[in-house]
Amino acid sequence: MNAHQLAAPPLAAIADIAARLASADGTVANLQGILSTVQALLGAEECAIWLDEGDSLSLASRAGVESISMEEIQQALDRSEREGERIIVRRLVSGNRSMGVLVVAPTAALPSEGDAFVDTLAALVSASLAQGEQVQQLRAELGARDAQIASQRKLTEHIIDALPLGLYVIDRDYRVQVWNRNRETGWQGISRDKALGRTIFEILHRRPAEGLKKEFDDVFRSGRIQQFNIEARANADGGSGRTRTFRITKVPMRLAGSEISHVISIGEDVTDWTTAQNRFSQAEKLAAIGQLAAGVMHEINNPLATIAACAESLGLRMDDLRAAGVDVPRQAGEYLALIDGEVQRCKGIADRLLSFARPQAVRREPVDINGVVDQTLFLLKHHARFKAVQLSTILDATLPTARGNSEQLIQVLMALLINAADAMGELGTITIRTRPGVAAGEKVVMEVIDEGPGISRADLPKIFEPFYTTKPAGRGTGLGLSICYGIVTEHGGRIEVDSAVGAGSTFRVLLPEAAA
Repeated sequence: MNAHQLAAPPLAAIADIAARLASADGTVANLQGILSTVQALLGAEECAIWLDEGDSLSLASRAGVESISMEEIQQALDRSEREGERIIVRRLVSGNRSMGVLVVAPTAALPSEGDAFVDTLAALVSASLAQGEQVQQLRAELGARDAQIASQRKLTEHIIDALPLGLYVIDRDYRVQVWNRNRETGWQGISRDKALGRTIFEILHRRPAEGLKKEFDDVFRSGRIQQFNIEARANADGGSGRTRTFRITKVPMRLAGSEISHVISIGEDVTDWTTAQNRFSQAEKLAAIGQLAAGVMHEINNPLATIAACAESLGLRMDDLRAAGVDVPRQAGEYLALIDGEVQRCKGIADRLLSFARPQAVRREPVDINGVVDQTLFLLKHHARFKAVQLSTILDATLPTARGNSEQLIQVLMALLINAADAMGELGTITIRTRPGVAAGEKVVMEVIDEGPGISRADLPKIFEPFYTTKPAGRGTGLGLSICYGIVTEHGGRIEVDSAVGAGSTFRVLLPEAAA
């Protein structure tokens, strides 16, 4: 070293370095400027920081000319005395862990204050590097946490989008905060970009705003889950315009505290489930009627047989009296004929009821449904009820062959046509249409379409119930559609109806094809 000593750095410069180190984030790149300042203050050839790599040191940052070798640093670290050395080496430590060394190569000897400054600088750099490691660790943890939160958020979004439900969430201002993919692609689909941030009244503008607001207000106020069914005509459902049933569930949600902050609205298409429930309920009713018939009809048939036998005996007795010259009132014969007719009608009802409890085995074979239509029309062409109405047919020549019993299917079609004629009165057209089906097990479709007054929504669930009829007294027993239902069900098919008041009715029979 030179014989003269360098002046110690002024306190203001030391304070400035300390402030800059405190504000740095501990990365070596941010310490480069501080090393340049120290080099200038000490008049050093070089000022550098070497980081501990375990078994060796690696140069991290340098200010000045490259004048210090690794061997010199290692030799300085191995010696305990500090004086008389060309370079000054100070260990950078944090607790018991070595992080590296601070190396200064002054051009002249430093005063004691300068040497103390290097010690202080080493302590400050050690603290800054330790702080930097903590910052980097925190950043890594925060990055991992952010990535985890983003992944969980994305998973939640995927789960919500994958639900076979229409789901959206509104806040207390009725603005949409969540809008799942099913709400985008459903029959009332609205894109998420158009929905988010807007009020629900702007989006679901088909529903009255007052009623919709009341539904949400009830949930906000009561904190209870609300559930109800609505029906809507799904014009986008293949263009059929069929009415669909949706179960709407509104769930209160709390983000913080006890106040409800959001409402989750879930819409589920339960049309198929409702239809299946109705079919199951109908089957239960038919089974109950069958059990009732099995237990009661036998007891009814006995007194009916007695009444019929007595009426026959009275008829024979009156014939004997007439042969003997006795003047028998003419009304007596009419009354006996009336009694016999009513007895036979009651026995017919009893026999039809017994068919529910004791279904007869019938032969199943491939059936041409178009041929069933032709045979039925041939049988009905002289029927009094079809003198005024017009019959039209739309028969698909590519219709698959059904498997069933042609006589029973003729009975079903005849009952449906007679019901349609009764509903229409004296004017209008009844259309019989056949077409291939699309659902598995329902490949053959036969429809009877009338232009009658239609069936009210309240009556629709009941029309297949035994003894239920909307016809005037004396025009029917209410068993025709029940028998049709039983026959079609035994064929492995189903029967359904689309109707609305003032829009006529369509009865649809769906049957499996013979190949199935």
